[in-house]
Amino acid sequence: MVQHGESVHSALPWDIPWWMPDHFVFFGVLYLALFFIGTGVGIVVLKSIWETYCKKGGAHH
Repeated sequence: MVQHGESVHSALPWDIPWWMPDHFVFFGVLYLALFFIGTGVGIVVLKSIWETYCKKGGAHH
């Protein structure tokens, strides 16, 4: 556990001192951005799999 005034040794959520506003804002925005990027990549992968294997009667190259 991180004590007050100690620096961050890991970017894992349970290692971050959330009581410090600068850490809260930085890592909150970082995790939010990673969530949106991961969601977008996941949607693109699932849509490409759907269009490749699940659609019937499409033009195949």
